Amino acid sequence: MAIRKTVVLCFILWQLPLLLLLPCQLNLAYAAGGKWDLLMSSIGISAMHMQLLNDDRVVMYDRTDFGASNISLPNGRCRNNNNDLALKVDCTAHSVEYDVSSNSVRPLMIQTNVWCSSGSTMSDGSLVQTGGFNDGKLAVRIFKPCITGKRSTCDWQEMGNGLIQSRWYSTNHMLPDGRQIIIGGRDAFNYEFHPKTASTNNVFSLPFLQQTNDPREENNLYPFVFLNVDGNLFIFANDRAVLFDYTMNTVVKTYPQIPGGDPRNYPSTGSAVLLPLKNLEAQTIQAEVLVCGGAPRGSYLKATRGDFVGALNTCGRITITDPNPQWTMETMPLARTMGDMVILPNGNVLIVNGAATGTAGWEIARSPVLSPVIYRPDNPSGSRFEVQNPNAIPRMYHSTAVLLRDGRVLVGGSNPNELYNFTGVLFPTELSLEAFSPSYLDSKSANLRPHIMSPVSRHKFKYGQRVNIRFSISGLLNRNLIKVTMVAPGFNTHSNTMNQRMLVLSNGIVKHVGKSVYEVSCVFPKSGKLAPPGYYLLFVVHQDIPSQGIWVRIF
Repeated sequence: MAIRKTVVLCFILWQLPLLLLLPCQLNLAYAAGGKWDLLMSSIGISAMHMQLLNDDRVVMYDRTDFGASNISLPNGRCRNNNNDLALKVDCTAHSVEYDVSSNSVRPLMIQTNVWCSSGSTMSDGSLVQTGGFNDGKLAVRIFKPCITGKRSTCDWQEMGNGLIQSRWYSTNHMLPDGRQIIIGGRDAFNYEFHPKTASTNNVFSLPFLQQTNDPREENNLYPFVFLNVDGNLFIFANDRAVLFDYTMNTVVKTYPQIPGGDPRNYPSTGSAVLLPLKNLEAQTIQAEVLVCGGAPRGSYLKATRGDFVGALNTCGRITITDPNPQWTMETMPLARTMGDMVILPNGNVLIVNGAATGTAGWEIARSPVLSPVIYRPDNPSGSRFEVQNPNAIPRMYHSTAVLLRDGRVLVGGSNPNELYNFTGVLFPTELSLEAFSPSYLDSKSANLRPHIMSPVSRHKFKYGQRVNIRFSISGLLNRNLIKVTMVAPGFNTHSNTMNQRMLVLSNGIVKHVGKSVYEVSCVFPKSGKLAPPGYYLLFVVHQDIPSQGIWVRIF
């Protein structure tokens, strides 16, 4: 009852200034778990975009036209930029590579403006990143993980006219055949592919994006896109969704409007996730999407006039494979706009970052939501949310979060103000990097945590291949509570984690093969419709406690 009263108090205090909000956040943490660690007080840039690569480095970048960052390019390198708001010659970096193991960053050279761009990793593990602003709106950029060779030579490769349509605030997703689809963006009611072929060297109209475009607010940028198990794309924009056959350029299903009719995409900026796919060998595989948070319609225009409306506290959940799909609504303990949703190795979802009032955009949000929430999709309705311990750093506009191989969640970014302004603004430019450790990483769980012994990391597997996974556990094993999960790390920006995906592999009986050593036989997904080709993180999970992941490549 005390917790319930605290939550009610929080909703009231959200309408008050930030100083009154902070005690509310601390009170909520009493029933919470998880731990925050400051990794670096400054990485030199504000991490507006973020992607984990299969060499355990995270590539991050901000924008190139806001003046000098706080990290220099190496060897006296500089870039010329006629579109810079502050500098014509800039000798600082606007992209870095973060090394998880050494907790250090390496500056990278990027020429064209990557502000509000999109991306996804390809089947070979390369990050292909598309679009942006001004001189970057038609650009395609490639960053290949530096597995071999001299790391200092690994850097961005750019193609200035790799796109046909200008892409600003678009969404990318990997397809079953290994291509990447790029959907939408400002004034771009269409889609295209990378790489292009003779038959796809074009843009293809998608009227749904024009139909969901609110005058003066849009609310359909960075659409939520998920590959359904039938190979079609679930596309959510504003307050509605369709199932889209991109091969025939046809809408094959129109879903009901999300109850309440409030927008969930940028700039209202909720977040969405495809919940873990299970029973992969069944004749019919169920797929569910969860959409959480956002801001009421009109919030952006009101916020620009100084009227900060409270964020949405609802989530909609829908089984997109049902013949007659319907939304089921749930209430979050904390209202949130600009939140990020990260699938954890055990199948739960972390909701982190964001604000309780206002919407996306510079200085038009208030009341940072400092406490993350874990959503447990397999729990009964009404008992799925659990508030976690708060951090101390507001993560507002342009914050990011991605899952790491060790099970932590990397968090960075927030409010990259013009000229990297650190004073005189309500929320200064944030250059720090943090990690959130869910409670499954507590030391008291060490004897229950699996350790994968084989296969070795970065091994290749074919679709449908059966694999024996050997692991150790120092404590008492519960054979009925072992599962193997596979996660596609996503490209995260603007509360949209593109290409994020989890599959729970079908597995057999757990065998005891040595002292504290066990083996479980698993079957990899049978096709690219379930798991597009590429690199995934594979985990063994015991009683909801995951091992460290290993990299596997499926093709």
